[in-house]
Amino acid sequence: MDFLISSAYAQDVPAADPFGFFLPMIVIFVAFYFLLIRPQQKKQKAHAALIGALATGDEVLTAGGVLGKVTAVSDHYATLQIAENVEIKIQKSTVSAVVPKGTFDAA
Repeated sequence: MDFLISSAYAQDVPAADPFGFFLPMIVIFVAFYFLLIRPQQKKQKAHAALIGALATGDEVLTAGGVLGKVTAVSDHYATLQIAENVEIKIQKSTVSAVVPKGTFDAA
């Protein structure tokens, strides 16, 4: 019955390739860097510049959707006028955008 079962022979195993394992990992890391990490860093720098340039009189939109005019700025906080005789104090980091002048008056 040996003719029905073929014999299994060990195959020649090539020497371990040091780049065979590390090359795909390097490619994945480079892809993550250019698709995820680098754009996020650019966005953080742009937001830091926006917060740093915040000045009295700017009209801003917060992350919560509040539209107002900046009346005072300190190191970590800004005071927004959101209606006549109504001012709120917010953290400067919650400012998501500076809107064009006149946007707040038109609202």
